[in-house]
Amino acid sequence: MTQKKRLDPTKMKDWEIAQAGEADMKTVQELAEDLGITHEELFPYGHYTGKIDYMKVLDRLENRPNGKYIEVTAITPTPLGEGKSTTTMGLVEGFGYLGEKVIGAIRQPSGGPTFNIKGSAAGGGLAQCIPLTDFSLGLTGDIDAITNAHNLAMVALTSRIQHEFNYGDSFLAKKNLKRLDIDPNNVAIGWAIDFSAQALREIIIGIGGKMDGFMMKSGFQITVSSEIMAILAVANDLEDMRSRLDKMVVAYSKRKKPVTAGDLEVAGAMTAIMAKAINPNLMQTLEGQPVLVHAGPFANIAIGQSSIIADRVGLKLADYHITESGFGADIGFEKFWNLKSRFSGLVPDCSVIVATVRALKMHGGGPAVVPGKELDPVYSSSAPELVEKGLENLMAHIETVKKSGIPPVVCINHFYTDSDEEIAVIIKAVEAVGVRVAVSKHWEKGGEGAAELALAVKDACNDKKDFKFLYDDDTPIRERILRIATEVYGADGVSYTPEAEEKMKKLEEQPESKQLGTCMVKTQLSLSHDPSVKGRPKGWILPIRDILEYQGAGFLVPVAGDIKLMPGTASNPSFRNIDVDVKTGRVTGLF
Repeated sequence: MTQKKRLDPTKMKDWEIAQAGEADMKTVQELAEDLGITHEELFPYGHYTGKIDYMKVLDRLENRPNGKYIEVTAITPTPLGEGKSTTTMGLVEGFGYLGEKVIGAIRQPSGGPTFNIKGSAAGGGLAQCIPLTDFSLGLTGDIDAITNAHNLAMVALTSRIQHEFNYGDSFLAKKNLKRLDIDPNNVAIGWAIDFSAQALREIIIGIGGKMDGFMMKSGFQITVSSEIMAILAVANDLEDMRSRLDKMVVAYSKRKKPVTAGDLEVAGAMTAIMAKAINPNLMQTLEGQPVLVHAGPFANIAIGQSSIIADRVGLKLADYHITESGFGADIGFEKFWNLKSRFSGLVPDCSVIVATVRALKMHGGGPAVVPGKELDPVYSSSAPELVEKGLENLMAHIETVKKSGIPPVVCINHFYTDSDEEIAVIIKAVEAVGVRVAVSKHWEKGGEGAAELALAVKDACNDKKDFKFLYDDDTPIRERILRIATEVYGADGVSYTPEAEEKMKKLEEQPESKQLGTCMVKTQLSLSHDPSVKGRPKGWILPIRDILEYQGAGFLVPVAGDIKLMPGTASNPSFRNIDVDVKTGRVTGLF
């Protein structure tokens, strides 16, 4: 730890810090021993990462009381991100610095942002999850498993369409297949790949002859937006996952009836692919505290949560369990609150809202923050008046967390360019609304720098909670969407395109749809659907252009604005900086 504390993040890149810290990592067996995990409960993947047999751990510790449950969210970020994963790692290190038994849960990074602009989401500075290369480049194969299971469902679907189109009922009967009468113009999913590949958003498949498949429009989505990733996040066990995969809607018949993976008799094989992925991955912070890595990112186009299984395991293994939600409280926390907590039955003791001076300046009218371009000097010089103007965005997120009945704590993720005057403006405003606030220097100082935050969170965990969902199980679909739009985003109302309206009416006629949760798809860069609108927008209507049906995951997915399920790669992607030292085999350039 002493060696790691001497590292200077102002003079080193994140991957250089990670590699320096990896020199004296704990082995995965040592991590497991610290947590009280037995030899039979650990599946090592090399020296420093592994999987935990969640069933054995939960069975053995069934009667152990849960630890304190802490959720980490944020304000509306700049396109660069405001260090939510960094804060999560820093808070874990902070509790470790205080001598508490702590464990964190973060999401596995997608290859899309890792090789594009944002990076791998391992944290930064002296608050990182390591080993960085393993974390960033595939880990133990969970995302590959999701990709393969998703694409196997598409193989089953497109094969069945081809056979039903080319052959009669007698041929199908000989093969013990019943005609599903699939409508090739009404397919619910596409293919999956874990890159930002805009050229694959819309494609034509089956070009060729009769034996080359049925020619039809199709497309790709990024793997982490797959319903299978959502199922991994919300499943309680393997039996639950198998049942959810069986109900996954892949297409509709010509009579507009859902065709599921169960109908295609492929859900069992999909579960077989996912059988190992359901076990959480075990890693560590730079200061040696344990971290569970499970499920995926992108709360803007997916549920974006650490898995329920990881949280259940963490709550049994430690006195404090810190879990991460994607992006701001308008989307990540809202889904944690109304979906994940509803499915898990677990209620957090505290929610940490990460804020930065940089983001508040942007919301206060500062110049545009553009990935790959140098920041305007205002973001590294003192401008407390700009910070004050941007506070309305922070206040919106505080109000959202308060509506849940969970005590909020605002974390000012300190950048070394922040001035005392800017910090004072934030503290004064947050304390004025009766909310705890702490300045955390975890990026620069690791656990020692997060001690103030850890103490504030520890104190908040003892506050009285009055937890309540934003909507009840029997609240109509339209009303749920309206409540999220008006009470969380701040919209004046909701509008529907003709396509979305048609789908809504059909869903309202299906009794099973009324039991599904609501998982909104919306930009993370604004409280509204328009990423260019900052601060706290007023006088606007949320436009719903589509509604997806995730019967397996257990929710409907209203799509707001022009957001897509397949991001694009920018002109200056990070893969240009990633390489391998051919003499040592070490990967360089990750961040």
